[in-house]
Amino acid sequence: MTRIAFIGLGNMGAGMAANQAKAGREVMAFDLSQAAVDKAVAAGCRPAASVAEAVKDADAVITMLPAGQHVRGVYGEQVLAHAPKSALLIDCSTIDIDSARAVGEQAKGQGFRFADAPVSGGIMAAEAGTLAFMVGCETADYAAFEAILQPMARVVFHAGGSGSGQAAKICNNMLLGISMIGVCEAFALAEKLGLDPERFFEIGSKSSGQCWSLTTYCPWPGPVETAPSNRGYEGGFLSALMLKDLKLAQEAAARAGASTPMGAQAEALYALFDGLGYGQKDFSAMLQMFRGRLDELTA
Repeated sequence: MTRIAFIGLGNMGAGMAANQAKAGREVMAFDLSQAAVDKAVAAGCRPAASVAEAVKDADAVITMLPAGQHVRGVYGEQVLAHAPKSALLIDCSTIDIDSARAVGEQAKGQGFRFADAPVSGGIMAAEAGTLAFMVGCETADYAAFEAILQPMARVVFHAGGSGSGQAAKICNNMLLGISMIGVCEAFALAEKLGLDPERFFEIGSKSSGQCWSLTTYCPWPGPVETAPSNRGYEGGFLSALMLKDLKLAQEAAARAGASTPMGAQAEALYALFDGLGYGQKDFSAMLQMFRGRLDELTA
């Protein structure tokens, strides 16, 4: 039986670990939150009292952590010291490219195979096992990493070498953040112009304005049954996490000398939305700010 050490059981990690257990793998789960560990155990995982205990005999280590400093610390201080050299190391966190490459080099220098493999899809996809993974690793190691990720995935992409997974993730999510703002603005304008929003959806979804943010994740309640807009903008992909990804994109753009004015504007708008206290709402809830109906998010 494949033994997985899963470190980080938050909004995304909980569902991901559960899907590894559903696939018949032995999952040693660890988180600083005992409640998170208890939830993982209820989903079929085994509890670990520490990172060291979780990774001790692992075939693969999967981490899902908040930020670059956490990834650097967990790998540098715990995983590399206690995991067997044969273990595949996979970081699924969304972090800065420099941290991903630094941890990858550190792991490689100690004889490990390491991949940065951030995800796209949000909480529902994590629970359903339908995430998209963007993997940065050595070409020769990709098939082994793909096999480990498969129970959690709808699709797995090899983005390139070390750090490429993070590069793909922040570029994709910058595009997503920008497109959602455009869709929200369009619905707000349609409403003001007296156009029925559902009729606008019908037209836009079959015209040149069609995009994922409109047809799969519609911010207006009604047209797409599975969208968070139909659940009071709960769950899904938190606005605070979109802001985090947009900040990472802008930091990367500054280092690379890339011009990303729309990305910068998207970051500013999500920073405002978060600052107003709506960071825990789905990122499509931005619509209500443009409509002047933020009161509906607290009703």
